[in-house]
Amino acid sequence: MLPLAERMRPKTLDEYIGQRHLVGPGAILRQMIESGNIASFILWGPPGVGKTTLARIIAHQLQRPFYTLSAVTSGVKEVRDVIDKAKRTSAMNSGLFAPTDGRSPILFIDEIHRFSKSQQDSLLGAVEEGTITLIGATTENPSFEVITPLLSRCQVYVLKSLDKDDLLELLHRALTQDAYIRSLNLQIQDTEALLRYSGGDARKLLNVLELVSNSGAKIIDNETVTKQLQQNPVAYDKDGEMHYDIISAFIKSVRGSDPQAAIYWLARMIEGGEDPKFIARRLVILASEDIGLANPNAMLLANTCFEVVNKIGWPEGRIPLAETTIYLATCKKDNSAYLAIDEALAKVRETGNLPVPLHLRNAPTSLMKELGYADGYKYPHDYPGHWTEQQYMPDELVGTVFWKKD
Repeated sequence: MLPLAERMRPKTLDEYIGQRHLVGPGAILRQMIESGNIASFILWGPPGVGKTTLARIIAHQLQRPFYTLSAVTSGVKEVRDVIDKAKRTSAMNSGLFAPTDGRSPILFIDEIHRFSKSQQDSLLGAVEEGTITLIGATTENPSFEVITPLLSRCQVYVLKSLDKDDLLELLHRALTQDAYIRSLNLQIQDTEALLRYSGGDARKLLNVLELVSNSGAKIIDNETVTKQLQQNPVAYDKDGEMHYDIISAFIKSVRGSDPQAAIYWLARMIEGGEDPKFIARRLVILASEDIGLANPNAMLLANTCFEVVNKIGWPEGRIPLAETTIYLATCKKDNSAYLAIDEALAKVRETGNLPVPLHLRNAPTSLMKELGYADGYKYPHDYPGHWTEQQYMPDELVGTVFWKKD
């Protein structure tokens, strides 16, 4: 049986989910398809948003000969072979259309950014003459990965990650339209984990649904999905339990500003033959996690301690370790940076790959400028005090606070 993602691949534009800015009513690609006259173009977007599917739908709807190449497995020879086939096809159908009338065979190249310059060069003549209509798909910025002569012959269309509504619609279709999934009588109680793990990728969503349903689960909720997808944590060797108990006591003593206990546990580790570099690494972590912005010099001292211990070894290395331990234990403490990055990471995992606001994007190429990259950015040094009001967060996170100043 084919994978669920393949079984659910749409065959018409009406079945296609997402990318309304390109294929919705009145949108540019829909108009081109409905007119029956399309030019060469490149689809640029993240994985699983419908690039390959859209190319297949176009070929099917226009009833064009359709050739597919993967840049991973194809070279110049394969490109030339396909172009020769396209020429023969055009010759056989010359009574129906001429190669230059916009109805030439379609050549779809997946991951076109992986083609070398010479491979891309081999496409130029056929695209220019209209022997083929090229549809390229790429997850990389074509400004950097596609040669300028080829880029000038192709329009670039940007595809976006599927949003929550798109993914929920896709999930509903899978549950109601796929015969096998429908026969399982699955009950969906929560969708948060399904959506989070899919990350705007339709293929991932269907793969996760298939994985969980194949596990025998009848009720799909956040816990079930997470359990199926999470890696099992690695257990520590039980013979090392004392090792971790002592380092834990050491860390908590420094964090708790008790230099007497901290130096005692340091001595226990030294006497027990602990690797001095392990202790020094823990001190660097302590300096950033527990002291942080209260005393930024703490990290400098801890890092210097690590370097010194590596240089001088035992037994003298015990002295800088003791000095740094006492210094860190007596420092003021602040873990706001530690909490801030963990909150930010949690938000990233929750919200996925939110788009960078256009005015903050880099725009080294004319294509990117045409797409609105960097448009409206305010250079802070041009304003009094080297600061001006400006949005730096993604639209969905405006106003979110991660770092909370004491």
